[in-house]
Amino acid sequence: MKVYLAVVETLADWEIGYLTAELHSRRFFANPLAPFELVLVGSTEATVHSMGGMALTPALRLDEVAMAQGDLLLLPGADIWDQPQAQAALAFARARLDEGHNVAAICGATNGLAQVGALDRHAHTSNDLDFLKETCPSYQGAALYRQEPAVRDRNLITATGLAPLEFAHEVFKLLDVMRPATLEAWYQLHRTREAKWFHALIQSMQPEQQGSVPGK
Repeated sequence: MKVYLAVVETLADWEIGYLTAELHSRRFFANPLAPFELVLVGSTEATVHSMGGMALTPALRLDEVAMAQGDLLLLPGADIWDQPQAQAALAFARARLDEGHNVAAICGATNGLAQVGALDRHAHTSNDLDFLKETCPSYQGAALYRQEPAVRDRNLITATGLAPLEFAHEVFKLLDVMRPATLEAWYQLHRTREAKWFHALIQSMQPEQQGSVPGK
């Protein structure tokens, strides 16, 4: 399984921080040794810079990416999704979505998807419905808009830029890389900051108990 992170100028570091940290470290994966790769991809091979000043160099160009079943294309928020330089990434995302591959977008990337018609047949959310309609004249998905932090409909996940935690939660559920108990404890710990969820998280990582053998 691979997660392809589209790196673009002005990438919003914090909106994907939960995801990149856990996907790179695998510290809470049910099987940390499972075949998995987080791959940075770009329209070109040029290094880009996030809003936080991080230099990010794509390992692949989008035209070199061949998504397999179960892979995910991750589109972070950025200031450039309404600009010509983003059109190649948006066209790639729309094509992969139509083919049935998984796509997850947050904040400004959802506006980009609206521009190319990718939200017209999936339930979705974004930063604001009125803003979507105002900035994306061809957008036809208003009836499918949901006033929620994050929404998953089939192979598409969308989120408002104010919901990086909920976005990560939906992505992890789709990828199924954590045990359900681990994911729930992880999510609740970050959401509530209550110590009981830290203990539940640690407990969830313990080896699963084998059933007792009769007569032993």
